Amino acid sequence: MSLLPVEEAQQRLLDRASPIQDIEAVGLHQAAQRVLAKDVVSKLTQPPFHASAMDGYALRAADAAEPGTELEVIGESAAGHAFDGMVRTGTAVRIFTGAPVPDGADSVLLQEDAEKLSPRCIRTLYPVSTGRHIRPRGQDFTEGQTVLNVGAKLDFARLTLAAAANHDQLPVYRQPRVALIATGDELVPPGGKPGPSQIIGSNTFGVAALAKDNGADVLDLGIVPDDRDAIHRAIEAAQAKNVDVIVTLGGASVGDHDLVQSTFLAAGMVLDFWKIAMRPGKPLMVGNLGTTHVLGLPGNPVSSMVCGLLFLEPLLARLGHLPAPNRMSTAVLASPLKENDRRQDYLRARLSIGPSGERRVTSFEKQDSSMMNIFAQSDCLIIRPPHAPAMAAGETCPIMLLRDIGH
Repeated sequence: MSLLPVEEAQQRLLDRASPIQDIEAVGLHQAAQRVLAKDVVSKLTQPPFHASAMDGYALRAADAAEPGTELEVIGESAAGHAFDGMVRTGTAVRIFTGAPVPDGADSVLLQEDAEKLSPRCIRTLYPVSTGRHIRPRGQDFTEGQTVLNVGAKLDFARLTLAAAANHDQLPVYRQPRVALIATGDELVPPGGKPGPSQIIGSNTFGVAALAKDNGADVLDLGIVPDDRDAIHRAIEAAQAKNVDVIVTLGGASVGDHDLVQSTFLAAGMVLDFWKIAMRPGKPLMVGNLGTTHVLGLPGNPVSSMVCGLLFLEPLLARLGHLPAPNRMSTAVLASPLKENDRRQDYLRARLSIGPSGERRVTSFEKQDSSMMNIFAQSDCLIIRPPHAPAMAAGETCPIMLLRDIGH
């Protein structure tokens, strides 16, 4: 099977993916970053009454058209405690922010614009106009009004609006379910003691975090040895949980000890492709096991992270009714780059801000795909297309952002 260009591989993966249609109702505290599956219609009118926007005195504007008017204070209206009476000519009601405006009043005089002559009498120091400092009933929204549309991602502002519209639960699309299977006799979980030929298995945690950042519900099936029966049991465990995506880490190539691909094929997987013209990350396996997407990431830590960004992230966005995060940008090279070969290269690099405010990018000298320390220090990846010519310092190059500068 020939090496696929990255863009073609991405498109083939996404062409097989359809947004999840399952809907569930969740409480507001569980709804953050979820995607609405139905329009949200307000159950009430907000504000439900004419409300004061300031502390002051509710009165008739006609009584305070000129400064110096004396008015009798006949009561008080506070939030949650309305004045039960009528404002008539020559009277006013002490009022506080958010309180209902009493019947008969059509304006609010600020408390600093009133001189208190006695507990029951004020003199106006400033003229007022009709409707001044009053929030009219229904100014924000009205009962029956659609306040949020299907497909909206529920951030802090939209959740606040849904709560104000008197919803304690919201209909959202089910999150994509992702099962992670790390394979390899050489792997030991963090906190364990590696044997003479073993290393710590770290990839799972980065891939899990990436999946969660993209709205997935993650099931970690742990480290599985290089054994066909053990791998098959992990596949069955993932299928029993009705996951949408199975992500394997390592073992997807075709070496004597790489058993993942053959075991998945024996389990019924239809293989789409498994070699990409990219570096790092050439041995990427993509297929389908029934309705479940199978994504076999390379074992090297950096390779698995880069492939996760390029393939898992957009796949989860598609399944979860979201646009894929736009990580693409450009920067000015701080140092020259050599010409590239036939594989698309993703170089770990750091960003800085130049004297004119431009982004400047510096590639790390070492780019071995096992060196996670450098990846963790990187702000971006410099993208080098196949057969790209050498570039001089000062030229502009495409980059994939990993994080904001300084974070």
